Amino acid sequence: MIKTQQRPVAIVTGASSGIGQAIAQHLSNAGYDLALCARRRDRLTAMVKDLEANDSAVLAQTVDLRDEAQILNFFAAVDERFGRLDVLINNAGLGHKEPLMTGSTDAWRETLEVNVLALCICTREAVQRMTPANSGHIVHISSMSGHRVPAIAGIYSATKFAVRSLGETLRRELRAAQSNIRISSVSPGIVETEFAEKYHQSAEKAQETYSQFPVLQADDIAKSVIYLLQQPQHVEVNDILIRPTQQSS
Repeated sequence: MIKTQQRPVAIVTGASSGIGQAIAQHLSNAGYDLALCARRRDRLTAMVKDLEANDSAVLAQTVDLRDEAQILNFFAAVDERFGRLDVLINNAGLGHKEPLMTGSTDAWRETLEVNVLALCICTREAVQRMTPANSGHIVHISSMSGHRVPAIAGIYSATKFAVRSLGETLRRELRAAQSNIRISSVSPGIVETEFAEKYHQSAEKAQETYSQFPVLQADDIAKSVIYLLQQPQHVEVNDILIRPTQQSS
């Protein structure tokens, strides 16, 4: 059953924690209905209750973004529930501390599949759904690691350079097609999320990362996304580079 309403609909990938969760909340506050995907069902379930209490209609689905069939099934569920798509937030991403000289092939592959290939698949599916209305906005949550190479970057930085390139490639494809769909990226520096603990496999290392100076919070990134979406149609902000004031690189 297609839902008959005119509220804009946004997809957020990797929505169950950190930046994705904050973006979902800010989109709800801004009047969006939401389609959320992540791997952790319990966290998605808790989010749905809160967002529905905020008057957003919410579709939440567990999706492993390494599996194209699961991604396509999720987009089909969005079609069935809402019958429209206005915004895609490609937020899902991960990193492993796996050096190029000694790293794990499986860890490299997972990083590439989630950060690059899944982003491309989600983008393709979103553009196909936005094209009939000739409007929509796609936002990649990238990283400052796509603008410079940190000392322990491994494959992670390479994937974020790819995201930066893919954003510009899509912008040019959309212009060639005379499409009004817009593409933007947000490239944060250090943000206090679960990322550092997972990257270093150490709560102590994460605490060191986040306590060296006042770092960004997930809400800071969510506010940047809302800024992008609130620009008039003739304005396309292609990338926001956002660091903690005291971050040196």
